[in-house]
Amino acid sequence: MSGPEVVITGTGLTTPLGKNTPENRLALKSLNTGIAHEPKDGLPDYMQYTGRVCEYTLPEDIPPRQIGQMKFLNRGASLGFCAASEASAQSGESIQNTPPGRRALYIASGDHTKILCEDVYPAIKEGVDEKWESVDYARLNEAGLNKVNPFFLLESLNNNLFSFLSAYTEFMGPSTSLASLSPCGGNALELAYRSIKQGHADIALAVGYGSWITEMSLYELEGLGILSRCRHGSRSFRPFDVHRDGFIAGEGGSAILLESAGHAEKNGADILGIIKGVSNCVEFSPRGKVSVPETVTKRGILSVMSDSSCMIDDLAFIIPHGSGTQKGDRSELQSMNDIFNRENADVPICGLKPYTGHMGAASDIAEIIFGIDAVREKTVPATLNFHAAEKRFSDLKISASVQPCDKNRFLSVSYGVGGQSSTVIVEVC
Repeated sequence: MSGPEVVITGTGLTTPLGKNTPENRLALKSLNTGIAHEPKDGLPDYMQYTGRVCEYTLPEDIPPRQIGQMKFLNRGASLGFCAASEASAQSGESIQNTPPGRRALYIASGDHTKILCEDVYPAIKEGVDEKWESVDYARLNEAGLNKVNPFFLLESLNNNLFSFLSAYTEFMGPSTSLASLSPCGGNALELAYRSIKQGHADIALAVGYGSWITEMSLYELEGLGILSRCRHGSRSFRPFDVHRDGFIAGEGGSAILLESAGHAEKNGADILGIIKGVSNCVEFSPRGKVSVPETVTKRGILSVMSDSSCMIDDLAFIIPHGSGTQKGDRSELQSMNDIFNRENADVPICGLKPYTGHMGAASDIAEIIFGIDAVREKTVPATLNFHAAEKRFSDLKISASVQPCDKNRFLSVSYGVGGQSSTVIVEVC
């Protein structure tokens, strides 16, 4: 695609590893995990392991006219707001020197914060008898008016952060709010990239956030059969390992600020990396089944390689989605095996979700930030809890320890239910 080069000038992270990018960077280097046991009455033990954000700090410069709107931001949106604020603050004079109409904003929400029924439970309990067998509709109606938080529905809307953040940052150019599961965060980054590449904006912010650790969310994920049974406690999330059995849910917010290269240089911004290519593809499952295709990310990887004129051997490493499910990881590893065999190449692979838990749309963007930091350190990140791959993938370079690297490009990919994948190649400066 022709157009200006698109560079990364800001990053923001609020995850179970830390409340900002430096804290996350240090925790990742130390091979720490933010997954921990959190006792909850009534939940099976394996659902009591989650990646919870222990601390986050909201910006202090929220305008008085917006303070009242904070009550509409649920927990997941608040985490996304913190990450977006951190990324924006790194831009120096770039945002101030950009007309609001040339600032783009794309927010991805894989959030389930308000999927619970806790707000309406008191009213329902008031309107039924002791055995929950009959309903007094007059009493239920009265309780509904007096005992249900009037902001319950507003807090459940996925575009609340978009409305709040666009006003807070005065990003009034090409913008939208996405609401889906992975690869929703990657889609937001792609839209931000294209808004600059196509000349519609000079600066763009991509934000991903999600909270999958509420009880109802965990039961829904369990119903899909994709949660780990946590037989090894907080170390049970083990992508690509032969004994993997699913993922552990988490929550968090992540953000990346993009600019055209000329705009960044003019405003003296610190350039962290260059987006060399993006891709969004779909692989269909056989016979119309809603399942993981046999090579779910192969088309996406080949497409972005072609788009960026990058060879597979140019990559320091690949960060796959790495959900830790048997079928999903096998499909990803087969995708890369096919490509490596075709290109006679061998590139290190690392799965990063065990550091934070699966944060939905936030993981897509967070893993790109982790990749930037790793390349700057001349390292390939370790895949936590990995011991050995299935026999047919035993030749792939997957390591539970940090490895050295001397290349400055990496590829990150995310996929979702239905076979959609989002892929990006970043060149680190």
